[in-house]
Amino acid sequence: MAVAFTAASAVTLAGLPGLHTDEAEAKPRTQRCDEKYLGQKFDRTPANSGPPDNLEYDPWPNDETYTYDNPAKAYDGVLPPTEKQLEKAGTDYRKWQRIADKSGKPADRVMEIYARFQEQRDRGGYTDFKRYLDVKYIGKPGNNYRGEAFMARMVKKYNMIGPDWWCEDPVDYTDEDGKKKRRWVDARNRRTNVHVEGKSNGEVKQGQIDADRQIAKQNEKVTNRYLTGARTDQGTKDRVSQLNKEVQRYRGTTRTVAGINERRSNAIERTRNPNNYTRYDPRFNPDPRKNGMRGPIIDQALRSGKSLEEAQKLQRIYNNNNSRGYFMRGPGGIDFSSLELSYVGAPVKGKGFNYSMKADYAKNPDTNPGYGGDAKLTMSSDAMFTWLALTPDKFWVNLNPDQPETIMDSKFASTDAGRVLLEADLRLKHDFFKAMDPKTDTGKAAWDGLVKRNGWPCLNSGRNWIEPKTAKVREQDGGVYILDAPLKLKSEYMDINTPGPGGGRSCAEDLTKAEIEHNERVLNNTVVPLVEKWINTEPQYADLRRVYNARVAAEYIRRKDAASPTDFHGIIDSNDVKRWPLRAPNQDWDKQQVFDKYRKIFTEGEFKYELTKGQEVWVITVGGVDFSKAPRRNINRSQFNLEHRGLDKTTKTSTGAETTYQDTETAYLGGTSGKLPDGDEPNPTPTPTPTDKPTDKPTDKPTDQPTTPAPDPSTPGGGDASQPPATKDPDGNLAGTGSNTPVGLIAGIAAALAAAGGTLVWWMRRRRSTEDS
Repeated sequence: MAVAFTAASAVTLAGLPGLHTDEAEAKPRTQRCDEKYLGQKFDRTPANSGPPDNLEYDPWPNDETYTYDNPAKAYDGVLPPTEKQLEKAGTDYRKWQRIADKSGKPADRVMEIYARFQEQRDRGGYTDFKRYLDVKYIGKPGNNYRGEAFMARMVKKYNMIGPDWWCEDPVDYTDEDGKKKRRWVDARNRRTNVHVEGKSNGEVKQGQIDADRQIAKQNEKVTNRYLTGARTDQGTKDRVSQLNKEVQRYRGTTRTVAGINERRSNAIERTRNPNNYTRYDPRFNPDPRKNGMRGPIIDQALRSGKSLEEAQKLQRIYNNNNSRGYFMRGPGGIDFSSLELSYVGAPVKGKGFNYSMKADYAKNPDTNPGYGGDAKLTMSSDAMFTWLALTPDKFWVNLNPDQPETIMDSKFASTDAGRVLLEADLRLKHDFFKAMDPKTDTGKAAWDGLVKRNGWPCLNSGRNWIEPKTAKVREQDGGVYILDAPLKLKSEYMDINTPGPGGGRSCAEDLTKAEIEHNERVLNNTVVPLVEKWINTEPQYADLRRVYNARVAAEYIRRKDAASPTDFHGIIDSNDVKRWPLRAPNQDWDKQQVFDKYRKIFTEGEFKYELTKGQEVWVITVGGVDFSKAPRRNINRSQFNLEHRGLDKTTKTSTGAETTYQDTETAYLGGTSGKLPDGDEPNPTPTPTPTDKPTDKPTDKPTDQPTTPAPDPSTPGGGDASQPPATKDPDGNLAGTGSNTPVGLIAGIAAALAAAGGTLVWWMRRRRSTEDS
């Protein structure tokens, strides 16, 4: 049976001084694992202790969480020093460290930080203060705290106790060039030569694999086990698999010599003693007079580069300073282009606010890292507040050459949400044209299926618009989960007066109603499905999907506020969007420029194909986008648990830790102005089961106090919050469908995108060839 002993869900390594040193790394302290992490020594090592050969990820039971303290994190809001402050600080950081230790004043600690920065800068180190603060002052001790906390859990889970197991154990070897090297093994069974490497971020670097390969070849008793505390990236899986095959061939065995045990353990970093120098992010914060948000999405977004080139440089910096997984996969590990809101908590006046976002992991973060996280996070926040501040009658845009005075509301045009809608409208015109290319299978099928006049395809004018398919949301746990908000493209006949390019009389003037309906069916079976797929999946519509999800969240907040005033109350329907203006690089964007570009396309013809025998076809669209309605379907608890099992816990954890949802490539990262989620107590893994039970009492008292205090653990997630009564729809939106149980989220929450009045006009003119003239 599993060995029972006391461990902790929170790890606090006491003492701020000495943990932020910028000198060379101190050698790890070799110590028995049970003494180091559990604060006691056991007489014997249980038989079969240690991790199994391989253990694939299993989402059930739920992923675990744990917390650790990083005192340096309390200073993540320190501003870059002025020349006067640098002059005062000097470079003797030890002096300021002693002063700060004695006074306990955060201002003195800041002077220590400035002195440290200046001292390392003068030695050729970081010149960017913010990067130094994040990577070195906060990240360096953060790596130690996080790594120690993760290994403490693994030592308990896999019973790595007794006289055989030693942590930070040195192993000497010779590398491929014949040089003597030393590898510090996280946990090593000296009797069986099982080497265990813990990686809380799920990534094992090539250099570590290379060292382990040489050690395994030079000592044929060595086997390697890699414990990953996050989703194991594919590169790590490939590297470990290759190591296993190489060493097996070298030894002539089929026994597993290198394997991965994926044990998701989400690390929640706690900030001890927040102060005036602690960073609080203003995004998603309704009241700028109060503290803003903290959370992993803010950290990773601020770390990300603004361009691909900058992101590549930053990824290298963070990789080189990520020895124990503090920065997860690095800021480039998140594909921020896919970032969108997935959850908002119920706003309660004076009680704080939670939110969670989801994004895909970058497939190749080292060569093609994600970037732009700060801008995408700002866009989501600004859009949510825009939807709250403006009255719904302003949520439309319109590109129609007959109506230059009604492009969009002027206040809506001063926001990025409005800009995104108008640019998406123009984008749709390009993509419809692209889909109708007769050189493609879809385009050819469309042209071949249209009604013919004198042997030529003849297409009537029409409108196309985007509207929602039924969106799925779930309200529970004091918030709303935005589960699926797919968009639908529709197309139908509409008469247009403004002449397009080419002049002359259009064949469409002679089409009958039956022929027009036939053409509609052809388009709905060919072009429309393809463009609809692009709208829901392609990068060019990512911003549209991003601001639309914010619309869903805003509608939920509106309804909660209508039932009981919240901190958002003064914003809703105020028509004041000065706090959420057009952001750089689009601060000078003008709706008229988009309209003028579109009018030029319409009147002069930009989209033109040539069919057989010299026939010319222009494809021109007219349209708009309307977000004034937001219908939704609230799924019931049974469906939520069946289709999205464990998402509640993942979401709650994400406000404190970057979290992967089950066996997917989707990361959840959140923020909160309230309390961080708690950790939970690790249960020893039933496999392997020790056959020898060590004595309950240690052989002697540990020389050091345990580094793992044991707060009362609690399990985040789960449970159904009591449902508030349904409230009257304040905006008169469409009623929700598909749920026979009324919940707090009523009509109008999930997916309404209607490109109202979007008109698609095909002007076809026949250009006769010389032979026909």
